[in-house]
Amino acid sequence: MSTLNRIIKKLIPYFKNKYILTLFIFVLWLLFFDRNNLIDRVKEIQKLRQFEKDREYYIERIETDSKRLKQLKTNNKNLEKFAREQYFMKKDNEEIFVIIEE
Repeated sequence: MSTLNRIIKKLIPYFKNKYILTLFIFVLWLLFFDRNNLIDRVKEIQKLRQFEKDREYYIERIETDSKRLKQLKTNNKNLEKFAREQYFMKKDNEEIFVIIEE
């Protein structure tokens, strides 16, 4: 006899009891068929964890960008440096050479 057959033969008397059978069906219903089933719950928990990671990233990004914005608003040299580096702005008598490293 296989192991599965032995397990099934041991479980059959329990499933003859209507309360245990009802409980088993109820648990199956909750795990797979209910609106808030276990599979969907696990997926939602994973989404929540990802959203929390994203939230931490964006909070950190907001802090760094706020500091940089404050520096740009308070110091004209920083503003000029930012414009030259990010937007390749130049004075009338200058030339800009962009070097791309690979």
